[in-house]
Amino acid sequence: MKIRLLLFLLAIVLTLGSTALAQNVGDNSVYFVTYFSNGNTSSAPDQTVRIVNDGDAAAPLWASFYVFDDSEEMEECCSCEVSPDGLLSESVNKQLTASTFSARTEISRGVIKVISSSVPALEPVNYTNALAPGLRMWATHTQAKNNGSGGFAVTEAMAADSNLGTTEKSNLEILCGWVNYLGSGWGVCSCTPEDQDF
Repeated sequence: MKIRLLLFLLAIVLTLGSTALAQNVGDNSVYFVTYFSNGNTSSAPDQTVRIVNDGDAAAPLWASFYVFDDSEEMEECCSCEVSPDGLLSESVNKQLTASTFSARTEISRGVIKVISSSVPALEPVNYTNALAPGLRMWATHTQAKNNGSGGFAVTEAMAADSNLGTTEKSNLEILCGWVNYLGSGWGVCSCTPEDQDF
């Protein structure tokens, strides 16, 4: 009888414990990765990256953008403020690839990485992020239709929540510093004011 009672109590404890673990206690994501394709193509629609500050920290956060071409070269970086409950919309063509480090305007494919930071990580002296969860990111993607009719289709998806190791974080920050230093004005993406879209 005691064994049955112990097993019964153990089952209750395990059930309550797994229920408590399954509860959503907040998402601590600080690093997001997405891609762009068919960018800067005259007949293709522009792509958009949208970032929301979930307001949990009750403070502004900065979306530190790192934009790479399809040869894995950093072309632009910048850090854009997103106020609590605010929405930031960035155009791939007009903000994220318009002033590339290589001065190329034909970049059509690449990777966009974003770090959620409690401080701006950009010139003149500070390229270091202070990791702070609270940003959420979505991006549209322009895909060429393969049905023979030509044209493009646009989809939107939440950006992948990715792992940010200390080496990756340091590499992004150092590369951004060098791009800004060597670029002499090139390689700095621009931030759309929060109350504007394009």
